[in-house]
Amino acid sequence: MHVVLKTVTCGIGVFVLLASGAVAAQSFPSKPVRLISPYPPAGVNDLLARILAPKLGEFLGQPVVVDNRAGATGNIGAEIVAKSPPDGHTLLMGQAGNLSINVSLMAKMPFDPVRDFAPITLVAATPNVLVVHPSLPVKSVKDLVALAKAKPGMINYATSGIGSPGHLAAELLNKSAGIKMIHIPYKGAAPALADVIAGNAHLYFTSPASAMPFMPSGRLRMVAVASLKRSTLLPDLPTVAEAGYPDFDVSSWWGVVAPAATPREVIARLHTEIHRVIALPETRTKINDLGAEIVTDAPEQFAAYIKAETAKWGKLIREIGVKPE
Repeated sequence: MHVVLKTVTCGIGVFVLLASGAVAAQSFPSKPVRLISPYPPAGVNDLLARILAPKLGEFLGQPVVVDNRAGATGNIGAEIVAKSPPDGHTLLMGQAGNLSINVSLMAKMPFDPVRDFAPITLVAATPNVLVVHPSLPVKSVKDLVALAKAKPGMINYATSGIGSPGHLAAELLNKSAGIKMIHIPYKGAAPALADVIAGNAHLYFTSPASAMPFMPSGRLRMVAVASLKRSTLLPDLPTVAEAGYPDFDVSSWWGVVAPAATPREVIARLHTEIHRVIALPETRTKINDLGAEIVTDAPEQFAAYIKAETAKWGKLIREIGVKPE
């Protein structure tokens, strides 16, 4: 008798959970949706959020408001989302840093990027490109490696900060090629790029969008792209892998996640509507203009990707000896 009662009770519990999820999906969204960008305005993360927001709001039937909550290399905004009610009304435009890299760089994290989020979809990705000041006598990765070996400790590279994709890319090249370039960290991408353009730093792994405006004037020289395959945006630019480093792959990516425990029906609705926005020709054009390529997937695939990226970056960070802060 007790077993029967327990089974019936469990069945009622499951029914209530399913029913509550269905009700949440039917009533969603019941108010404006907040899309948090955990980085300052005008960066790629912020711009992607603002590209998606207007049409996403139109398709959802409620305004989607972009809210910049910068700080702690993306962790402040991400923590807000992780601790928000799991109802789909607070979302994060996350990226490689706060969803896969920071957990291996920081001694204490205010959230778990795998446990505390419900992935919805990837949105875009861009490989880093290796650019050098034109005074540096290199036109290929092989040239750079040869110069670094001939002048050990004399070649430096700029980055937007410790643990940034550019930092990891340069250290991966150090490790792969057996060279020792010197790290010069800056407080952000803009001052790092400015110092390479000024000739105060030799090279920089950065986004295509940041580098391309300085190519026609010859103020920077593109040497290689840091992805396994050539970029469709820069098909004539060789990869670092082509220079003899077959596993060299350092790309930046962005995607939308919700708090963990958000009903599956709500995740499915958000996934559908975000993909509708991304499928629009004007959206594709705007994202490509940022130097990024559209990348979409299912929630389960995005979850698996975050886990894989977290493991990859963790392994590299340990190998190159970057200590958690």
